Amino acid sequence: MRGVTDDDVRPDELPLLDELMPWSTAPLRLGRSWIVAPDPRTLRARWDRLVAAGDAEREALFRPSRARTPSSSVAALPGQRTGTVRLAREPGRCPQPVRFVHGPFDEQWLLPDHRLIDTARPELWRVADDHQLFAVEQGYVPGAAGPALLVTAALPDGRSPAGRPGRIRPLYRRPGGLEPNLAPGLLPLLGERYGYELGAPDLLAWAVAAALPSPAGCRVPLPADPGVWAAGVALGRELIGVQLRGARGGERPRLPGGRRPYVRAAVPARPTELAYDPEEEVLSVGEGRISPVPAGAWEFEVGGVRMIEQWFAHRTAAAEPGSLEAMGPAAWPQEWTSELLELITVLALLAAREPERAALTARAAAAGVTRSTLRKAGVLPVPDGARRPASVLDHQEEGPEGQFALL
Repeated sequence: MRGVTDDDVRPDELPLLDELMPWSTAPLRLGRSWIVAPDPRTLRARWDRLVAAGDAEREALFRPSRARTPSSSVAALPGQRTGTVRLAREPGRCPQPVRFVHGPFDEQWLLPDHRLIDTARPELWRVADDHQLFAVEQGYVPGAAGPALLVTAALPDGRSPAGRPGRIRPLYRRPGGLEPNLAPGLLPLLGERYGYELGAPDLLAWAVAAALPSPAGCRVPLPADPGVWAAGVALGRELIGVQLRGARGGERPRLPGGRRPYVRAAVPARPTELAYDPEEEVLSVGEGRISPVPAGAWEFEVGGVRMIEQWFAHRTAAAEPGSLEAMGPAAWPQEWTSELLELITVLALLAAREPERAALTARAAAAGVTRSTLRKAGVLPVPDGARRPASVLDHQEEGPEGQFALL
């Protein structure tokens, strides 16, 4: 294997993530924004208002689409105990809200009821468990700064902040961390090259550290040097740990040296403006003050959009009066401030490692295992079966109107 590398790799010879992790789905299409909120109490209040409304008002509040109306008959989402009787006839109890990643770095809550979601991607719900990680490939935006690949433990919607389509790639094709979502033969080939037996988390960590955006999709250079690979895997594990925020047994992110953001002045009940002072490292949330906020956190972008600004907009944007979207907390909850402090920490840590990540990517792209190499080794092209969801038949799923679904 030592000889199967190509120097001066052309950009189109860098492997695509689509070739390394071949099974993916398009982003979820919710169809109605009121089923997502930054806190579960709001979702329960919206549900209560919906089911208490008369037929005509309920129809308007629901916001019907071609895919979903209150009369739609659909199966339950895998792993969720929600109603399958038509919503117009028997809404049932409020579904238990679940954690949901609504765009990059924004952990919110979702009503996981298939009757409410236009395109829920049930194949993702079927493999979502305590072992799963989701790699979210960001849509390509020419010249935009920010990472090309992010990782979450909660189910993501996969939406790009700039509105460009990306892809969601589960790390495993089956529940329980079984059957890695990798091109057949890839791990043995790379293991021989780098001198040890690789696992799926190694490849994911490397991809997070080295991924490059391109019009064809996310490209992942595979280095010639085992030392570069080892450094990239170590860096990628750290970046994933920061992004997971303590999920999967990890530690909550903290800035080094005890330097962390504090609330210097309380956030008001209904802040409408966000501002940043780079000299004082102060983030102003209305009349509230948070510091120190490193410039890297404030400037951190994905798809050309600043993440802190988008996070704030998701919680303060005006909604149509009388709609379910307009229902929310009467005042800024303390939990939101805590979540903002953690978001600042996450973005600051990622921004601080960006120069290291960029340098490693450049080294990996200079010489490595190319697409031609993978074709010669029989790894590419990827078999069609590897691009389809695995058949998961170890449990029953409730279909429309209480019938058992046939998988």
